Amino acid sequence: MAKVVYRKSGRRAAYPLVVVGALFLFGGALLNLFWPKRTRIELENRSTARFPAFSLASMENGNWQNSFSTWMQDQFMLRDQWINTQRAVDEILFQKVEEGGILLGKDHWMFTKLFTLDTTTQKQLQKNVQAVTEFSAKYPGKVTFLLAPSASVIYPEELPGGAPMIDENAMLDEIFSQVGQNASVLDLRQAFTERKDEYLYFKTDHHWTPNGAYHAYEEFCALKGLTPFDREAHTAETIEDFQGTHYSATRLWNVQNDSITYYPMENAMTIFQVNGEAQYEPLRTENLINTEKFATRDKYAAFLDGNNGYSVVEGNGTDSILVVKDSYANSFIPYLTENYAKIGVVDFRNFKYGLDSTIAQEGYDEILILYNFQTFIADTNLIYISRPSTIQ
Repeated sequence: MAKVVYRKSGRRAAYPLVVVGALFLFGGALLNLFWPKRTRIELENRSTARFPAFSLASMENGNWQNSFSTWMQDQFMLRDQWINTQRAVDEILFQKVEEGGILLGKDHWMFTKLFTLDTTTQKQLQKNVQAVTEFSAKYPGKVTFLLAPSASVIYPEELPGGAPMIDENAMLDEIFSQVGQNASVLDLRQAFTERKDEYLYFKTDHHWTPNGAYHAYEEFCALKGLTPFDREAHTAETIEDFQGTHYSATRLWNVQNDSITYYPMENAMTIFQVNGEAQYEPLRTENLINTEKFATRDKYAAFLDGNNGYSVVEGNGTDSILVVKDSYANSFIPYLTENYAKIGVVDFRNFKYGLDSTIAQEGYDEILILYNFQTFIADTNLIYISRPSTIQ
């Protein structure tokens, strides 16, 4: 008679694991349901997705499910900690040198990745160069063009090895050649390279530091024959633990925080509501450096209180200047109070009109166009600068 051997089934042994797994998933889902909800993700400097309103139509076409998924991702418990852990694993174990479109360079540097220009950006760049060139031709002798180079141009040795960045130097040469036909061009590359051992750019953010802005301002003063703001005659304040936009994209585990050194000023700035072409309504008047924002995550926004469509700063000098800008100018403009009595500031993200009427109405003596390279090449709003006035 054959011997029958009985063996224990592995199924019963697996039951406890299934139960534990189910309890873990159910408990996690239940806990996440009651986890405190937030309206803003400070690390990413943005508002969270809103809980989607339900409708049968949105359910049928899948929009409600997609919106709900996005809301759940923003509200998932310990979301920031999970992302930070995942990014640390990516860098330590897998030696990643790119995260969220940011290159992880040497010595804790982070750079915006820019390997190629797509067709859309190439066309936009051509439009922007043409717009600035045409605008400058309308105001001969009045316009100065300052295009700040990227940090990667000044510190190429800090890029990850073999990073195939675009040839920004060649592009800057071409841009300056075209715009320089009608405007005074301020090329900072040599001056910044000579001072590259100084703190010119943030490592965790896409902006230059107030020190970099000051040296750009010095070059502007040299071009215009002006006496620069004397930093030695003023007391500086330093704000520590600044983590900028590059950090928000990468969550670098061994981040080296930046600091912001600035000079307190008493100059007033009036921010206007733009109601139409050369039609402004004062919203509020405040100090040109909103120190309350140094206590928030977006510390750089303290300069000029962010990016407003049109504002006017009261200066201590003579004459007037209109600055057409991106956010690089925000830490630059406070120094101009030493030299000008009136400083107008236009940011086309919130100013959808040409400048002719404003220049005529406000009587600006000079015009400074100040952008950084990576904003300039892709900004779809800059074409407003050449839009003719509709006011007769």
